[in-house]
Amino acid sequence: MRFHALIGILPHERTVPQPLEDDLSVTVEPGHGVIDYRKLYDLTAAVVASGPTDYLEEIGERVAAAALALGRAVRAARVAVRKLHVELGGPLDYAEVVVVRAAAGPRDA
Repeated sequence: MRFHALIGILPHERTVPQPLEDDLSVTVEPGHGVIDYRKLYDLTAAVVASGPTDYLEEIGERVAAAALALGRAVRAARVAVRKLHVELGGPLDYAEVVVVRAAAGPRDA
């Protein structure tokens, strides 16, 4: 998924949206139906659009939590968040953080 987001701690990163990519994968509990991938897109878009965010990890954590909150069908979520314009003094395609979270205990939802 591709978005533009206010992401980072530098002053210009708080006012100028930057390109951001999010990959979200979920593990589905067998026998508990299917997951509407439109919901996964919408929850990711809502997290990214929720305002300035300091760190990629925050977006990853919030997207994973939102995916797990969909109910007992979602057992785990893996979120890779990539910031495409990063200045580190040398060649770099992007900076990426991967967050992996699993549901705790039996799922009742």
